[in-house]
Amino acid sequence: MLAGLQQVTFEFGARLIVADATWHIQPGERIGLIGYNGTGKSTLLKLLVGDYQPTSGSVERSRSTSIGYLHQDLLSFNTKDSILQVALLAFENILKLEQEIEILGKELEQTGDEKLLESYTDKLHQLETADGYTIHHRTAEVLQGLGFSPTDLDRPYQEFSGGWRMRVLLAKMILAKPDLLLLDEPTNHLDLPSIEWLEKYLSHYAGAVVIVSHDKYFLNRMVTKIVELYQEELHFYTGNYDFYEREKSVRMELQQKAYENQQDYIRQQERLVERFRAKASKAAMAQSLMKKLDKLERVDPAQLVRPNLRINFSLDKTPGKIIATLKDVKKSFGELVVMKEATAEINRGDKIALIGANGKGKSTLLRILAGTEPFEQGEKIDGHNVVQSFYAQHQLESLTLSHTLLEEMASSGCQLTDLEIRSLLGCFLFSGDDVDKKIKVLSGGEKARVALAKVITSRANFLLLDEPTNHLDLHSCELLIEALQKYEGTLILVSHDRYFISKTANKIWEIEDGVVKEFKGGYEEWVSWKERMEKQRSTASNKSTATLKTATHTVIQAAPLQQVSKEKKKEFQRTQKHFQQAEKELAAATALQKELEKKLSDPQLYANREDFLKLETSYQACLSSMKLLTENYERLFEEMMRLED
Repeated sequence: MLAGLQQVTFEFGARLIVADATWHIQPGERIGLIGYNGTGKSTLLKLLVGDYQPTSGSVERSRSTSIGYLHQDLLSFNTKDSILQVALLAFENILKLEQEIEILGKELEQTGDEKLLESYTDKLHQLETADGYTIHHRTAEVLQGLGFSPTDLDRPYQEFSGGWRMRVLLAKMILAKPDLLLLDEPTNHLDLPSIEWLEKYLSHYAGAVVIVSHDKYFLNRMVTKIVELYQEELHFYTGNYDFYEREKSVRMELQQKAYENQQDYIRQQERLVERFRAKASKAAMAQSLMKKLDKLERVDPAQLVRPNLRINFSLDKTPGKIIATLKDVKKSFGELVVMKEATAEINRGDKIALIGANGKGKSTLLRILAGTEPFEQGEKIDGHNVVQSFYAQHQLESLTLSHTLLEEMASSGCQLTDLEIRSLLGCFLFSGDDVDKKIKVLSGGEKARVALAKVITSRANFLLLDEPTNHLDLHSCELLIEALQKYEGTLILVSHDRYFISKTANKIWEIEDGVVKEFKGGYEEWVSWKERMEKQRSTASNKSTATLKTATHTVIQAAPLQQVSKEKKKEFQRTQKHFQQAEKELAAATALQKELEKKLSDPQLYANREDFLKLETSYQACLSSMKLLTENYERLFEEMMRLED
């Protein structure tokens, strides 16, 4: 065990966060920690790292366990050092060794002392053993994977915004390779390409990882276990987020049946008590039945305790067919050209997702459409009767700090009653006395949720949303998705949450080389299309390579001195034979995986815990086998390609 909680109870003031919780984190586990906002997920992580001490019970950590913890509080760190230097701090011991080698080298130049030479050689060996010669390359590779350009690496850390700083700290953390990595909403600071890179990196990460995230796609790809903090208790599910949703539904159904059966039993016993109580001869029996009922451990009804509210949009006006048009728009920041001759049209009813890496101009395009960003040339034409509402992080400045939440919402002219405003704020995770808080005491995330609530009440027929899910929990994201699906107006959004995009967008815009490229279809269709295009490019490239090889082969045949040796031919035939066998084994394993997944999708399986655990073990073994078989298959394929050259 790397770390864990042993019968831990923790109270934050008068509020109970968790009661009698036991949780052991094992090496190599991939865990998603979930729960409604405010239940205490981040608090649990702080317990694990020792920032908080439990009220009772114990937090256990192996002495040798190293823990990396990514969280918002890290943003208080500041320095004039370059981002490369900051990320290199992950290799503190190696950097110290490099300094010692440099000092010894200078002394050797002056003295030539044999003992110094011996020490110098020894430290060089230590550096080589620790793979110290590659740390600069590895650090640059990770930073670039997280979205930094090569020219960014020497820029001072303090020049970057909060989101980019978090990327640097994430890079430093994963380069340090702690035994246990705790990530609190890591995707909030990443664009789609960086999220995909992080997924690939973490899939090969040797340590254990605990992730708090509202991104369902990310959780489904990354975790094999879900820990849910619900009603001050921890509930464990062996599987990804989709598995958790299915099994929780089954558990709730079984609990409800158990509750109903117990209620039938209680009513039956109470009727007997009533009948026997009136008879003196049966009074003792009635008393015994009553004691038995008092001692009975009651099953709770299966009711989800969560904000079961709905978000609704209202429109004041119906706009014309065309909402907005861009014609040959050019926008640049200094020498950086973000858009050149960008032309696009938004029609009534469009729900558009802007896709692409950070720095490509997604937020800039939203601001141009909103009329808050000037541009050098081209034209933006607004449609007839268009009433827009723009949500973005910088819009938080428009909030009146002296207002309470209720006053701020009422000042937006939303025409809702106090009760309706309270219900809406409940969807955005403000409950009870929270609505009487002043805006000035709210955190950045809380202010963002107030600004989003104001957008909802604006009665606009054209919404522009820049990362609307960043400060919401999974349930609130679902409520927002449901509202946007029913929304009769037009919207364009920027989001890194692939699940959110897949559920809300019917068109995809991608900014590429300063031009807006439109795909008429949802996110899943767009991904499939991109994969097909990539496959076609790869096939065309392979054909081109094959043609080149044929031409080269013809030349080789004409030159007897360059003929392929018999030994190489035999080696190729042996490798080909192994490759064909590996292909058969991989096909069999794939068929077994599909068969096991089909069985796991049967709800009846979860009624028998032993059958489920047995099948789940087989499935995990199959996945491990698939990984090894795939690696062997790819290795043999590369070997064949090498021998064929």
